[in-house]
Amino acid sequence: MTNYLETNKQRFLDELLDLLRIPSVSADSAFKGDVRRAAEFVRDKLTAAGLDKATLYETPGHPVVYAEKIVDANRPTVLVYGHYDVQPADPYELWDSPPFEPTIRNERIYARGSCDDKGQFYMHIKAIEAMVATDGLPCNVKVMIEGEEEVGSDHLGTFVTENRDMLKADVILISDTSIISNETPSLEMGLRGLSYVEVQVTGANRDLHSGVYGGGVANPINVLCDMIASLHDEDGRVTIPGFYDNVVDLSDAERAELAKAPFDLEEYKRDLVINDVMGEKGYSTNERTSIRPTLDVNGIWGGYTGEGAKTVLPSKASAKISMRLVPNQTPDEITNMFTAHFKSIAPASVTVTVVPHHGGMPYVTPVDSVEFEAASKAFEEAWGKKPIPTRGGGSIPITALFEQVLGIKSILMGFGLDSDALHSPNESYGLFNFYKGIETIPYFYKHYAALKQ
Repeated sequence: MTNYLETNKQRFLDELLDLLRIPSVSADSAFKGDVRRAAEFVRDKLTAAGLDKATLYETPGHPVVYAEKIVDANRPTVLVYGHYDVQPADPYELWDSPPFEPTIRNERIYARGSCDDKGQFYMHIKAIEAMVATDGLPCNVKVMIEGEEEVGSDHLGTFVTENRDMLKADVILISDTSIISNETPSLEMGLRGLSYVEVQVTGANRDLHSGVYGGGVANPINVLCDMIASLHDEDGRVTIPGFYDNVVDLSDAERAELAKAPFDLEEYKRDLVINDVMGEKGYSTNERTSIRPTLDVNGIWGGYTGEGAKTVLPSKASAKISMRLVPNQTPDEITNMFTAHFKSIAPASVTVTVVPHHGGMPYVTPVDSVEFEAASKAFEEAWGKKPIPTRGGGSIPITALFEQVLGIKSILMGFGLDSDALHSPNESYGLFNFYKGIETIPYFYKHYAALKQ
């Protein structure tokens, strides 16, 4: 298999670059045709890789791509999950090269979706191709790649529920997370959940002249800023009543275990060009971004933002707010708490609406399972050292639904880096990581097949 991987590595890269050229932005209807083109590309490459039944399954949104390779009904089955849709590339002017014209600089692929998640799920397709081509596929494999992850996977739950027999498997394998560094591999054993809302504060029934009305009526932007500022106290804790009631606090021993992951605070600050970090008092930066819940403003707007001056008091001001959740917090409960609290702190001079967008449950996978052991052994064989178990700060909301509907655990076998600028301008993915992932994934199948005997 090693010879096959080496012989075809340039083709693997060229194919990924072709996929990255497709602007499959699921959040913007202007790209609907491109999202479908990406789905068709993935379907065709699954067929070319030697999988069977490669099909586009229609949903009310974007299609789900599915394929399978059943080598022996008595062998374990791995279900690979990924997503071919990407985040919007805005603001385009902050990219050093066009986001959908992949560019390789300093051994890195710069393009939207290069790491999240095209580069990572495409490793699986190429690894499966290599195993099939060399008669080295020891497990059955099913592949499900969706096109709505970046907008909340609204229709995947229905698809999974309606096709649970087709998707029956022993484990789900996901590469949409990161490792500590290229020198220090790691395996994420958990992810945070998500509650995402949009708020709007409305004052007068129209924009007003700021000279005639300023000081006499509420300015929705000022009010919104005051309301948002009140959502954290001086210790960096969220002030919503009940927000922390169900939070599972890790023991000192568990925190100590997580602290074994190497972390250079000064390098962290240099990479982000910041003078200091901030967050909830009493926790390290790594803990704040993984085992603690958060509340952040993702966007805020209102009034006049064009060139020059326009002296108005805006009628409306809006913001988008996300809350990352930890085990035992549920998105519905937190969304309801936020909505009630945010409305309660609004002055009588404005009205407030809160519109929930999407959410997802936190997820934790056991480290003492056969599946986790197989993944750990795969990293150890590829890197020559055991991976460090970590907790991720991001969210893959569908993982909890997979367990609920399919009754199986997910293994978070990611190969990205935190510095890959996911969701940001100049997103990138290392060539080392792409090729190392293709090398490592077959080891998982090998060890999993042996451990499941």
